[in-house]
Amino acid sequence: MHVKHDPAAAATPTIDFNSFLAVDIRVGTIVDAKPFPEARKPAFRLWIDFGPVIGVRKSSAQITENHPLDTLVGQQVAAVVNFPPRQIGPVISEVLTLGFPDADGKVVLVQPSRPVPNGGRLF
Repeated sequence: MHVKHDPAAAATPTIDFNSFLAVDIRVGTIVDAKPFPEARKPAFRLWIDFGPVIGVRKSSAQITENHPLDTLVGQQVAAVVNFPPRQIGPVISEVLTLGFPDADGKVVLVQPSRPVPNGGRLF
């Protein structure tokens, strides 16, 4: 479920701060990454470590164009950790890994500019 984003589009309607706080966005380190040939669109399966409280969670991510598989392990990424698990083909995706579209609409991962502790929450 990727939404097409137009960079020239107006911002969405205003929300209150509590609505923002309801979305739990955390940082984690990719500890494993594998091809996901069963996916309808090119994707990788990721295992992301969010620290001792949340642990390692699985994600399906359509990031194949800008992120080679062999470079992913060890990278930190941002993800929504409180959406319900979602069936993606034969696997369950437990978190939504976040990214922005590049000029061609391909996903670029949201990542901290320097290492931070796994499990840290976006504020």
